[in-house]
Amino acid sequence: MEHTIAAISTPMGKGGVAMIRISGQDAIDIADRVYKGKNKLSDAKTHTVHYGHIVYKNEVIDEVLATVMRAPKTFTREDVVEVSTHGGVVTAKKVLDAIILSGARLAEPGEFTKRAFLNGRIDLSQAEAVIDVINAGNDLSRKNAITQLGGALSREIQELRSTLVHLAAQMQVIIDYPDEDLAEVDISDIERVCKSVREKTQQLIKSADNGAIIKDGIRATIVGKPNVGKSSLLNALARYDRAIVTDIAGTTRDIIEESINLNGVELILVDTAGIHDTDDAVEKIGVERSKQSLDNSDLVIVMLDGSYMLDDDDISIIKRTRDKKRIILINKNDIGKGKYTSSVIAKANGDPVIEISAKTLDGTDKVREEIRRLYNLGELTKDNSVIITNARHKAALVNADKALLRVLEGIELGMPSDIVSIDINEAISDLGEITGETVSDAIVQDIFHSFCVGK
Repeated sequence: MEHTIAAISTPMGKGGVAMIRISGQDAIDIADRVYKGKNKLSDAKTHTVHYGHIVYKNEVIDEVLATVMRAPKTFTREDVVEVSTHGGVVTAKKVLDAIILSGARLAEPGEFTKRAFLNGRIDLSQAEAVIDVINAGNDLSRKNAITQLGGALSREIQELRSTLVHLAAQMQVIIDYPDEDLAEVDISDIERVCKSVREKTQQLIKSADNGAIIKDGIRATIVGKPNVGKSSLLNALARYDRAIVTDIAGTTRDIIEESINLNGVELILVDTAGIHDTDDAVEKIGVERSKQSLDNSDLVIVMLDGSYMLDDDDISIIKRTRDKKRIILINKNDIGKGKYTSSVIAKANGDPVIEISAKTLDGTDKVREEIRRLYNLGELTKDNSVIITNARHKAALVNADKALLRVLEGIELGMPSDIVSIDINEAISDLGEITGETVSDAIVQDIFHSFCVGK
């Protein structure tokens, strides 16, 4: 028999309300041991709220509202009681302690959601969407997580898996009963089904690039030699003075980050120390951190000083960033407008080159627009299709796609259907990992341990 579990489900700290959740076969009886109100909770109808007090060993701990929800129409499909107390660390913990001492066990991280999964309330991809809803850093991420929580991804995966299961079952009958007068599964039908499923898996895999943007945002590192205006650009894009700006070269010696919202997507701007050769020990550390940030970025914004000729430091930075997605900015066009644009474009390898003045803000809107264009953010925010945001899901889809490719290659080589069916079953298993039908206990355990206690 599963233990009845309890935990504080609201963030710890001062607030108007805190909520303690109890779930399990004895949830209502345990709550009754500490709840004192007009009527016992065990006599209450499901999905009703009751006013009373939490009392333990004759001590009144708090005035509360207790919500009674009876199985199976609950999140965990078990009996659930949610006790709403006044907010605050001491009060909520005192109520939880009373519930634990009255027979419940402290819930493990993610155990409520794990029980919802194990009891068939949600599948594994929906369970993972719960944590994505909690951790959503922007509205687009939240919407995508809610779509997944509602089962949109599950339905797509189940449809693909069911198609392959039906095909595999037809093939298995022929393999198991070779002496029976059964119609062979036409090899062209196997090829057609596997191509169709593979086409859809590849669409989902491709969506993962957009999924990473939705979930994690775009990390854009601003690089350039000292005093080209990197900090001024950060302030201009953030629309407030986030970084210190002076005429002294090398003012920025460490990484400065600021997030802005761009079409519902988080753009993480990273201001770095100027990249150049230096003998200053502190500057050297800053330059190394700048290079590390550059290597880890999704987008590089290369800044050049348009009031001077390109020098060896500028050219070195342009060369170092040529394999990254990038935008090249010629700053200070209020001083040297258009003076060296052609020579920069010649070295830009087709990447966009924009003249700006971070000081007067001239051209900074073009930078925003170029980022929108590079990542197709306008279309991304309109797309209502299923988007893969989870690395585990992408890996499973890639494995399924590889298995289906092996099937098609096997057919081309004339392999018998019993050999081909091995890879079809492999693809079925890979897709089942997404929804949890074929996933290992170790992976399930790992997923739910990433949740907070109380969820």
